[in-house]
Amino acid sequence: MATALKSKSFQRNLLLSIGGVFLLFAVCFSIYQYQREKVYKIDILHSRLQMYNYEMVQTLGEDSLTNNRLFRDYVKHQNMEGLRVSIIDKKGRVLLDSYETNVDSLGNHLQRTEIQQALRDGNGYDIKRLSQSTHATYFYSATLFGNVIVRAAVPYSAELTRSLQADNTYIYYAASLTLLLGIVLYYITHRISRHIGYLREFAVKAEQGEQLDHELERRLPDDELGDISHTIIMLYWKLRHSEEDKVRIKRQLTQNAAHELKTPASSIHGFLESILDHPEMPEDKKKHFLERCYAQSERMNKLLQDMSALTKLDEMDDNRTKTHDEYHPVNVLQVIQSALDDTALQLQDKGITPSLHVPQHVEVQGDASLLYSIFRNLIDNAIAYATGASLLRISCTAIEHEGRHFYEFTVSDNGPGVEPQHLAHLFERFYRTDKGRSRKLGGTGLGLAIVKNAVAVHGGTTTAQLTPGGGLTIRFTLAKF
Repeated sequence: MATALKSKSFQRNLLLSIGGVFLLFAVCFSIYQYQREKVYKIDILHSRLQMYNYEMVQTLGEDSLTNNRLFRDYVKHQNMEGLRVSIIDKKGRVLLDSYETNVDSLGNHLQRTEIQQALRDGNGYDIKRLSQSTHATYFYSATLFGNVIVRAAVPYSAELTRSLQADNTYIYYAASLTLLLGIVLYYITHRISRHIGYLREFAVKAEQGEQLDHELERRLPDDELGDISHTIIMLYWKLRHSEEDKVRIKRQLTQNAAHELKTPASSIHGFLESILDHPEMPEDKKKHFLERCYAQSERMNKLLQDMSALTKLDEMDDNRTKTHDEYHPVNVLQVIQSALDDTALQLQDKGITPSLHVPQHVEVQGDASLLYSIFRNLIDNAIAYATGASLLRISCTAIEHEGRHFYEFTVSDNGPGVEPQHLAHLFERFYRTDKGRSRKLGGTGLGLAIVKNAVAVHGGTTTAQLTPGGGLTIRFTLAKF
């Protein structure tokens, strides 16, 4: 109910805001158009009277304008009802008037609006002014000719008033158009409001943890608004699945860690229990049990170290900007050579020959210990699981991706490799394949996870693929300076 009320409130506000702006524009335009058309019709009447003034001067001549007989004959023969013509000098004195023979009684016209305009601009007019002599309302139009002003006037009758009024047809047209657009606007705002209501209903259910279905998605429109809504809903589902994956991975990590720690802990407990329960145990057997306890404790210590390293990497990933400020240039070739020197005996025992194809000056901005852990874990991984491999190849090439520059490294062996379905999971924590990555071969199941996270904090990505001809290839990138 609250969602429906808020949806209607949104529709009302949107309709009032857009409709109000449009209505204000329509009213302002109508007023402007009304005044513009009225001025246009007044200008037409003024132009007609101006034309009459010019025709009088051309017919009589400027020298004969003050001739009373010629003046009255001319005005008398004009077929313009109610026309009144006056001849006025520059001082405002009326010299001749077609209505009044006693011009001295008309007074001075110098301050009349049309006279002032004519003296200043050459012509002028005045609208709807009451004549002091006839007590009738006139429209006056005056024109300056030399030393005199010819002023023509017509009565401001009902007919003239109607002719000067603006045509109201466009007002009715504008009102009809406004009503039509109002209906269209109502439909559009109602539609937008309805779909926003669907999206809000989805958000409320998501916030309250209610059961969500895809019915709301199907009710969204197939347009830009629908695309935005679908994108928001897709982001929600991805976030929800991501949160579920995090919970699942966290639970799985806890279970795997407990399981991995349980095995060496149980072994140590069993060996020590045997020693304590059998004090008469021969020294050589007791020593064997102690050696087995030590080996299991080493395995447990390695597991705890790897888990600590992953926790550190997770923290670095969360504070990546701060971490990058602490990076410094690292010569990657020296790091690789150091890792190979530290594992030389193990490689020799396994019959694996390292092949290094890395340029002399390969430097990245990073953490030397983390970069060492990347290559050390990859080499250890090949030693532990690349059974029967004879070659370990490490290479580097410079690449560019989306305007950024990287070094791409590959670490590949020619061992048995893994089944293709395992490739996407090799970097998961505690992930093991059924055969080649069995616990019998040792390891904690965290090495490749450490590799992936260490590469990530250096701005790179990691992938696993099968080596052509057999074996496993780990490909990863490190950002340049």
